[in-house]
Amino acid sequence: MYDGDRTRPEEATRRTTAGGAGTTVLLGVAAVAVLAVLAAAANLLDTGMYPRLGIPIAATGIQVLVAALRTVVTVASAVALGSLLYAAFLSPAHGSGDLAGTVSVDGYRAVRRAGWSAAVAGVGALLLAVANAADLSGAALTDVLTGPDLLGTFAALEEPMGWFLTGVGFCVVALGCLWTVSWRVAAVLAAVAAASLLPPPAVGQAAVGRGHDWATDTGALQAVGLAVWLGVLTALVLHHRHGARLDGVVWRRARLLLTCAGLAWLLSSVVLGLLLVIPGSLTGTAWGRWQLVQAGLVVFAAVGWVVLGRRRRGLVPLAALSGLAVVVAGAMAHSVPPRFLARIDTDGEVLVGYDLPAPFSALRALLDWRVNILFTLVAVAAVASYVHGVRVLRARGDTWARGRTAAWVCGWVVVELSTSSGIGRFSPGMFSVHMISHMSLNMLAPVLLALGGPVTLALRALRPAGRGRPPGPREWVVAAVESPVARVLTHPLITLTLFVGSFYVLYFTSLFEAALRFHWAHQLMNIHFLAVGYLFFWPLIGVDRAPVRLPHLGRLAVLLAAMPFHAFFGIALMSTDSLIGGNFYRSLALPWLPDLLADQKVGGGIAWATGEVPMLLVVIALLMQWSREDERVAARHDRREERDDDVELRAYNEMLARLAQGRR
Repeated sequence: MYDGDRTRPEEATRRTTAGGAGTTVLLGVAAVAVLAVLAAAANLLDTGMYPRLGIPIAATGIQVLVAALRTVVTVASAVALGSLLYAAFLSPAHGSGDLAGTVSVDGYRAVRRAGWSAAVAGVGALLLAVANAADLSGAALTDVLTGPDLLGTFAALEEPMGWFLTGVGFCVVALGCLWTVSWRVAAVLAAVAAASLLPPPAVGQAAVGRGHDWATDTGALQAVGLAVWLGVLTALVLHHRHGARLDGVVWRRARLLLTCAGLAWLLSSVVLGLLLVIPGSLTGTAWGRWQLVQAGLVVFAAVGWVVLGRRRRGLVPLAALSGLAVVVAGAMAHSVPPRFLARIDTDGEVLVGYDLPAPFSALRALLDWRVNILFTLVAVAAVASYVHGVRVLRARGDTWARGRTAAWVCGWVVVELSTSSGIGRFSPGMFSVHMISHMSLNMLAPVLLALGGPVTLALRALRPAGRGRPPGPREWVVAAVESPVARVLTHPLITLTLFVGSFYVLYFTSLFEAALRFHWAHQLMNIHFLAVGYLFFWPLIGVDRAPVRLPHLGRLAVLLAAMPFHAFFGIALMSTDSLIGGNFYRSLALPWLPDLLADQKVGGGIAWATGEVPMLLVVIALLMQWSREDERVAARHDRREERDDDVELRAYNEMLARLAQGRR
């Protein structure tokens, strides 16, 4: 904490930046040691599988360089993310005056360390994109760099483009760390860092062929879980080295964060390994042997956390074990997962991740499930957090409307049905079913979620962090709702444009065709549908007070303005003779779906019907809210008039009493 003066962190802690630079030097020394290990490990990898798959074998130097750069980027990105999380959520911040929201000295040290680490991760990822392109193509580094279209090469090979995007993201984080002293900005940069970790697993080895929908989600979960686990451990170790104690709210939050991140890393590693393994491959292939070593390190880290974590000891050994797991993962860069050698994937497994052997029906919509890992985890966490908040209120003797709880739970049930039931399973392969999922996520679920009032519940259930403590969940919610971004995104013109324009931009351009090829793009579409729908309905009928809130007449005008565009979109789909996403659907070639254009017209009818009916229901709900508010205003006005009448009557009676007393 600051000692009460108004000195900025840059001036008060000028010497602390040496700690960040020293940490970077230590990372560099560790990376050099890792390079020697990886150089020896790379020669032990089984490259005999490459010719069987038609993949060129790159020079040994490039193989070692790719493995080394992967390790450096993984470690540096984890340190950057963990340091930003520490500065945003584990370090106390100033709460008044012009230093409101400013990180403490310890937090500023973490931000500076995050900046150096993000710079290493960013530059390393950009170099890795080039080395990875040379590795996959079998070309020399100079040939890749001097090629006519470097970004085109990255995009064609996909995985180098993933590392390129990661490098750009962490360079942005490094630049942001140069000037920020705010925990709010540190939280935003942490989100950018976490998002920058996602492109490589989205287009990596596991994101191909059978089960790639599950593999993509678990790969992303593994990348973020490992980075948070290793990064927060490193931040706590350095926090302790600078003489600070690990106790109180800092340790409780750190323990919760590490437990969640460790579970995500452990479970996703298990699921990902099962998706890529075949019988006998664990000891019979290089990939399997490395996988056994990595699994052992992950299990040792998990056991070590259970044994030592509660006593706040053993953070350094746990970080070392995690670092060794990163080294092994880097060495596995040239190992071919044995699943790719087992059999040839079908068209459905290549394009969707699984086969759709039977026609879609109402019974299959209810019973033929394929769990969407991302949305299932989010739905469970959202419902559990909401129910916990309701229980906190009731334990204090406060009330919370059951209708709001029912709306929130039903909203996430709709999300789960739209993404994991038979609707979600058939959605990638049938345009009509995709439109059912789209309209449910965009029109139905957001209405229910907005009526749940999650922000109001959070502000009532959560207590302020208090002076001298790190910002808590209540401060995070307030900062998000009151941010300039929230005010822009909830402006009626912005929400109306996003809500209506998304339909036309997505389906009447080549964007939908391109998005169908990738599971991560399909997930982004679903997230977009849900987020845009919530942003649209929140200021209109939501229980929570939005940053920009119109009067009831203005809300009704926005709803009425959106309805014709929805109707025209559905009619346009039913009327067009041009097949949307035709190349993808023809490649999928479902034998029981011969007429793709007829299916598209059915989808247009679904868009028209399921778009207009919910909008009419929302208009009715808005009119009911308007009527109830008018009744409340009238009741308050009547009570105020009654109070005024009572005051006047008392004054009149007192005057009469004084007159009567004067006559006596």
